Amino acid sequence: MKTVGVIDYGQAGNIYNILRALKQVGASSLVISNNLDFNKVDRIIIPGVGSFPDAIQELKNKELFNPLIEQIQTKPTLGICLGMQILAKIGFEFTKTIGLAHFDAEVKKIQCDEPVPHMGFNKIKVVKPSKLIEGIENEDFYFMHSYEVVNYENIISLSSYGGHDFVSAIEKNYVYGVQFHPEKSREAGLNLFSNFINI
Repeated sequence: MKTVGVIDYGQAGNIYNILRALKQVGASSLVISNNLDFNKVDRIIIPGVGSFPDAIQELKNKELFNPLIEQIQTKPTLGICLGMQILAKIGFEFTKTIGLAHFDAEVKKIQCDEPVPHMGFNKIKVVKPSKLIEGIENEDFYFMHSYEVVNYENIISLSSYGGHDFVSAIEKNYVYGVQFHPEKSREAGLNLFSNFINI
């Protein structure tokens, strides 16, 4: 059985829902709260609720920032919402903050013709086939975000809101990011977690 490590970085939140979803799809899980925990897991999930600078600071406070950069070079990793955003090089939420820099991307506020944050279920439009979204390409997923990842090389899917297309899923070297919340996306979300643990 694969063991999935879920990063605990304080206010990032939603860890309980992610752990429950992983249990439903038959995965063993472990909350990662220190560097030694990485030795006990096969793959990693970076959850995400909160702000980019707070998340990065919390990772540094827990001495997880540099170890996490090393771990995602060798273990399949899934960043969820803010967890996807902090995989970018730099974020501009409130202030300029350096991210984990796995993706050559920036995180900026959504500019569109509808209210922000973007909240609710929405479709994804596949740009590149990926094992992460295999079989669930036409499903709806739950979004809740005010910022977006601006990236041009690693896009799996786009979504549209207020006449604006934004990146909803990315992939590079077995590291994945989804702007939506699979743990809030019902059966489609469970299928995405199942796909991830079987990659």
